[in-house]
Amino acid sequence: MASEGGTATRSSDSDSQGGYEGWVQSSIQNPDRAYRAAFYVVMIFFLVTTLFPLYWLFILAVTPNNMISNMGLLPKGFNPGAFVEVFTTLPFHWYMFNSFILALITTVIVLILASLAGYVFGRFDFKGRGALMLLILAISYFPPAAFLLPLFRLFTGNIEILGLSSPMLYNTPGALFLPFSALSLPLAIFILTTFYAQIPDGLEDAARVEGTTRLGALFRVIVPLSAPGVATAAVLTFIWVYNEFFFSFLMVDGQAKNWAPIVWGILGYQGQYSASYNLMAAAGLIGVLPIAILVVIAQEKIVSGLTAGALKE
Repeated sequence: MASEGGTATRSSDSDSQGGYEGWVQSSIQNPDRAYRAAFYVVMIFFLVTTLFPLYWLFILAVTPNNMISNMGLLPKGFNPGAFVEVFTTLPFHWYMFNSFILALITTVIVLILASLAGYVFGRFDFKGRGALMLLILAISYFPPAAFLLPLFRLFTGNIEILGLSSPMLYNTPGALFLPFSALSLPLAIFILTTFYAQIPDGLEDAARVEGTTRLGALFRVIVPLSAPGVATAAVLTFIWVYNEFFFSFLMVDGQAKNWAPIVWGILGYQGQYSASYNLMAAAGLIGVLPIAILVVIAQEKIVSGLTAGALKE
């Protein structure tokens, strides 16, 4: 009888605590339940914040432009022809091609320069190395707007250097991939420095004994052994340049023949008095596809590169 009374008392106490307090007590006794709940919360938040914008773009793309008003979560009508119309209204494929080539050129330049700098920072011990690395990383924290005016004057021939006017680079690829490369270098240098510093000295010494120069040892031994880090730096640089908006919008006049990137292609469906929102949404989804495919293909390299660089063998 006493046991039954004690059980009834504990049951009434648990009921009086309420659902939340009871869940807290059970989570303390069973941590796996709390971890599972946290996982579901984070996963739902991730899906809402990342996939919902893509879903909303799709809804806008398949809805006729004259019916895009007071929309809910479902489209009004269905017009998949917008995904074809984006290429007939504007040469959108050329804008995508321009962005792809600019990102590719920038990635190659950044990898070459960052490999050389990463080799120096990672393999040599010299005075002021830490301060110089911090200075390089500090550049990445400057907003792009801080460099706009001097670069715009430089690329439009309004600055004289040793009595010579700066070259006219406005509306050329140079006005885009030069600032892209400069802004992408700090992160790439940091990533490659971390990887190159972990390569055993004996491997480089063995290559040099065979007659290889330092540059030969870098590109024949150190770079291949640091493939995850190189791939991570390359993918992050490519994605950033492909999605870049600020310099892409200000350094060219928006014509596809003048190397205008994809941002100009999307804005091209917006007129002075009206905008084809369905075409803009369709162009945005089409423009995302190359980056999505790249991330899916290189996701293992990205993850291994970001995690292995933080470990010291």
